Amino acid sequence: MDTYRKRKMHYPLFHLAFFGLVGIIGLFLLNVWVGLAFTIIVAIVIFYDWRKEKISHLAIEKYIESLAFRMKKVGQEVLLEMPIGVILINDKFEIEWANPYMTRLMDLPSLTGQNLFVLSDELQNIRKSDDKKDCIVTIQDRKFKVLYKQAEKLLYFLDVTEQVEIEKQYHDDRTVIAILFIDNYDDITQGMDDQTKSMTSSTVTSIINEWAEEHDIYIKRIDTDRFLAILNEATLHELERKKFSILDDIREKTAKKNLSLTLSIGVGAGSPSLIELGELAQSSLDLVLGRGGDQVAIKQPNGKIKFYGGKTNPVEKRTRVRARVISHALKDLIQDSDSVFIMGHKNPDMDSIGAGVGVRKMAEMNKVNGYIVLDFDELNGSVKRLMDVIKKDSDLIEYFISPDEALSIMTENSLLVVVDTHRPSLVVDETLLKRFEKIVVIDHHRRGEEFIKNSTLVYMEPYASSTSELVTELLEYQPDDEKLSSLEATALLAGIIVDTKSFTLRTGARTFEAASYLRSYGADTVLVQRLLKEDIDTFIMRSKIIQTAQFIYPGIAVAHGEEDKKYDTVLIAQTADILLTMKDVNASFVIARRQDGLIGISARSLGDVNVQVIMEKLGGGGHLSNAACQLEAETIEEALILLKDAITETLEGSSEK
Repeated sequence: MDTYRKRKMHYPLFHLAFFGLVGIIGLFLLNVWVGLAFTIIVAIVIFYDWRKEKISHLAIEKYIESLAFRMKKVGQEVLLEMPIGVILINDKFEIEWANPYMTRLMDLPSLTGQNLFVLSDELQNIRKSDDKKDCIVTIQDRKFKVLYKQAEKLLYFLDVTEQVEIEKQYHDDRTVIAILFIDNYDDITQGMDDQTKSMTSSTVTSIINEWAEEHDIYIKRIDTDRFLAILNEATLHELERKKFSILDDIREKTAKKNLSLTLSIGVGAGSPSLIELGELAQSSLDLVLGRGGDQVAIKQPNGKIKFYGGKTNPVEKRTRVRARVISHALKDLIQDSDSVFIMGHKNPDMDSIGAGVGVRKMAEMNKVNGYIVLDFDELNGSVKRLMDVIKKDSDLIEYFISPDEALSIMTENSLLVVVDTHRPSLVVDETLLKRFEKIVVIDHHRRGEEFIKNSTLVYMEPYASSTSELVTELLEYQPDDEKLSSLEATALLAGIIVDTKSFTLRTGARTFEAASYLRSYGADTVLVQRLLKEDIDTFIMRSKIIQTAQFIYPGIAVAHGEEDKKYDTVLIAQTADILLTMKDVNASFVIARRQDGLIGISARSLGDVNVQVIMEKLGGGGHLSNAACQLEAETIEEALILLKDAITETLEGSSEK
């Protein structure tokens, strides 16, 4: 750049000399004396300009040298004195140099030679960081933004404590809307006199108001069984940390007065829009009620949902009126369709097949062809034996078809009925599911985050023992021109027996009524027992899994299969059932690799532990006392670690929640 400047400065002298020389030559040709005089004048002018330019050039050089010196000095002072940490490390993450700011921060004579991670364990993240990727770490109770330049092995530490605190204050102060619903208030107060009803209302209101006042929550009763709550996210985090103890308070305090009331709460959070918060709160409440109540659902705008509670089995709230209304609505949908297709979940069990048989019978009762979609390669155990019996009945087996056959014969006016699941990823064929415009969902599982969208009719009753029980009640209100055959009644009864463990778990009065109805149509209990029999090899495999059982928490037993062996999903579930019958076992978990290569976990509980919430943390779902999930973990050991973390988080809570 200096050379450029010098050349630029000499251009005027060059031009002057050139034109002067031309002038001198011209004048010498005209007059020698005039040319000589002109030559002297030109020489004086050139010397004067050269002198002036030299002085200017020296001044500029002096200025540049002074500026460079000052910049170098300022750079050194900034590097050593600025309130920004600078550290150079080597390949072993040892500190080779640190500016005085970092040394003063750590209150050490020198950081040279120290391991970088003595500053903060959070710096371990830079091992995985890309070049120039930043992170936030805590050093000496201060928050620092760390910029790591991997190529230079250089780290910058910028103090962002105030910024982080402001951001935290902003998030903590964001508005949250919640809707509280007394699950069974109308049912309990229906037969009360005015005085008792007033006392019940006062009791509930008092408990909720005390809870709201304790946590600085604005609460307003908007109906006899509904409250609107306004709070902020800091309060929400505190409620999450306590796992919404208000659920237990309502349940326990009202139980002492023989009221047995439970509370459901839908929460909308994470949005600056009050309208969206209200919609999220209502959507969360609908989801909680679909799961049986006595729970809390917190929904974010991104669709993420967290659940708390669900410690009790759902109370029977459905009446015969609702069953009749759903049955008539389903009848209208069937009659408006040219064909009905029934689809259960992958790896079908007795309940899925039995419910499918029942819904197909409804289609027949309404003079519409019904087909049960089945993947015949997934049949095993008792289901396979049931299908062998069905194959002998030529009138029924022809209605069992594969997904490809269903795709070839379905039309735009066809109806799809999904039974025993509400999750799109679990149906026999998800592609087939997307082809239908009219979809009905009948399920007894608690509703999860994943759900079949745009369903025309949804009938979900978490209290019910099985989907076969629900379908049996719906059958009672269909046209009776076509009677249930003995085999169809047996298939439905088998679904109820399997899901209730022979009427020992999750049974209500309606369960026995449904079983009685099926028996009146010739359901064969002896055939059911024959279908449910198992061979000795299966018994031995199950026993070997049980031998691995260990208690990871008091009352919680976990067993697992062999790493290199694949197990049938039914066997995994049966092992969890049997493990639950052992002494001192309140909840059981069995981990094993399934036939499809995924690692499956079956979970069972007597009710004290909500295994559904635990399985949902791992991407599964189910009931409070009966749930499962599938993992893509590489090993059984890895799956065991994930399960232990999920159990710990559920029982003890986590910082996140």
